[in-house]
Amino acid sequence: MANLSAFQNILGFTFKEESLLKEALTHRSYLNEHPSWPLSHNERLEYLGDAVLELVVSRFLFEKFSDFPEGKLTGLRAALVNYRMLSKVASEISLDKFILMSKGESKDSVKAKEIIMANAMEALIGAVYMDSGYDSAEKFINKFVLSHLDEVVNLGLDKDAKSLLQELAQEKEKVTPTYRVLKEEGPDHKRTFYVGVFFGEEMMERGVGSSKQEAETNAAENAIKTLEEKMKWQIQK
Repeated sequence: MANLSAFQNILGFTFKEESLLKEALTHRSYLNEHPSWPLSHNERLEYLGDAVLELVVSRFLFEKFSDFPEGKLTGLRAALVNYRMLSKVASEISLDKFILMSKGESKDSVKAKEIIMANAMEALIGAVYMDSGYDSAEKFINKFVLSHLDEVVNLGLDKDAKSLLQELAQEKEKVTPTYRVLKEEGPDHKRTFYVGVFFGEEMMERGVGSSKQEAETNAAENAIKTLEEKMKWQIQK
């Protein structure tokens, strides 16, 4: 394994339990070629890090932009925590030089490696959290992820969920999403709308809101998560 002291110097963070760092850097494929490796792969830490990352970023944006509506905050958060941004951060800290993966995975497509790096970034955040708690994880995220906030704002990367879903759907699935009201409930002054977002005739996700627009946005947000999880699954399969 590469010199972990060098990597910790890059991070500006020293692990009390180095085994957590090693686990965060272990891709599932590595265990296939090294069955005697004493640690697990990084997917459990990835699961934890994803939650910590979303909480820290959500809280930061909530406090910084007190006049922004929920939809605008959601767009900013999505731009900061998606796999494209996380893979960029991973490249900036040279994570690819330290991650453990199979020879086959290391030769995979650029897109596949971006997703692996993004997942490893989430695992790394989870490892920092487990090693030293919330405050340390928050500092780590502020340093490496939230430092890109100005870039997101200046380049207009914080597009609303419907626009982002349309871009992803056209790029990945070659379709344009459409929205249909599935049902409406409640009195006229307090309606609840249930909307489905469709790729062709296939309903990808549902959304709910107090207006048709709000329900469509909620459906788009849910579909983005589903689509990105589908991409991860296809890469990992």
